[in-house]
Amino acid sequence: MKNKIWGIAAAMWLSVGCVAAASVKTGIEILRERGFDVLRGKRVGLVTNPTGVDGRLVSTIDILDSAARRGMFELAALYGPEHGVRGDAEAGQAVASGVDKRTGVRVFSLYGRTTRPTREMLEGVEVLVFDIQDIGTRSYTYISTMGRVMEGAAEAGVPVVVLDRPNPLGGCRVEGREEIEAGYASFVSAYPIPYIHGMTVGELARMLDGEGMLRGGARCGLTVVPMEGWRREMGWEECGLPWVATSPHVPTAEGALYYPATGTIGELGTLHIGVGYTLPFRTVAAGWIGDAEGLARRLNGLPELAGCRFRPIHYRPFYGADKGRMMHGVEIFLPREAGKADSLLFTLVPFYILQELAAMAPGHKPLEEAAEGRLAMFDKVLGTRQLRRMFLEAGCRVTPQIRGFWRPSRGFLEKRGKYLIY
Repeated sequence: MKNKIWGIAAAMWLSVGCVAAASVKTGIEILRERGFDVLRGKRVGLVTNPTGVDGRLVSTIDILDSAARRGMFELAALYGPEHGVRGDAEAGQAVASGVDKRTGVRVFSLYGRTTRPTREMLEGVEVLVFDIQDIGTRSYTYISTMGRVMEGAAEAGVPVVVLDRPNPLGGCRVEGREEIEAGYASFVSAYPIPYIHGMTVGELARMLDGEGMLRGGARCGLTVVPMEGWRREMGWEECGLPWVATSPHVPTAEGALYYPATGTIGELGTLHIGVGYTLPFRTVAAGWIGDAEGLARRLNGLPELAGCRFRPIHYRPFYGADKGRMMHGVEIFLPREAGKADSLLFTLVPFYILQELAAMAPGHKPLEEAAEGRLAMFDKVLGTRQLRRMFLEAGCRVTPQIRGFWRPSRGFLEKRGKYLIY
């Protein structure tokens, strides 16, 4: 009897597992089911990296290479963004061009001498496919790569196919103004969209193309292959998909949630955000913070951060500029339903931490003590220098004006609505 019960339980578990595993089909899986219809008989270029996989972790490179070897089309070129097509380049390290050892296909770098494919790089390519997992934040460079790819393709007259993937922040949360201050557009703020944009890469591509956001208002002959089974309110854990590290410091889908909560102040270099320790983007700490318990207590008492919890933490980073130095601060715990829109703004978390640190340790000024280059990058990530200035002029207090900066404009939300697929 016991064996029978266990057998039934196992069958139920397998059934649930199969349903979960098949709950969302990404664009590459739908394209394969359609027999690669939009690629048939063409010379294909592919922009991807290790996150471009199907639900069984088979690389999009290998999926297209297999189909090409069956004569469906020719896989003519690969294009590597930051970290490279196979993920063998470090963050910020220039990606080399060459040949993919597994397939023998030539590889062109999109993170080095140029971030957009040139006419020479696209010579002979008849359609360009993009398949990369984004994490839903404007400063993460993969969406900048997508836009540059669309621009280069438009210039060369090559159509673009975007294979859609889930936004791990969900599709409901939108934070920040879309304006980029003159002189502050960069690869970490390439297009006028909110810091948390609440769109899939396919939806964002539709907006960039449809709203003339590409350089010179170019249009690229865009096709988006949508997912099946994805809903805007879904968290990653509901998708039933494996997570492949989008970069070394985002090893889990949960890391995508914490990136916008600390990544901005991490640019300052005066506070440690867990990168180099076991909790990337989940801490804010420094050697000079003398009362971690008091900091956690103050942050837990802020009604504006209700639902977010902080605990005191002490640790020594294993690598990086602060290697071996004892850090004191807080570990951040975002609410369980963090991917859904609510009153808690992820993007305000670092400013409230700066506010409480200013009150507790007025002798230390993380925003003012940062090196000039670090401050410039902080401003570029935010897309403006005005936010830093407003915060300092307010005595390092989060004012209604600063809170308002992180609320998306009605105009953007209306514009965004035209391009949503799900």
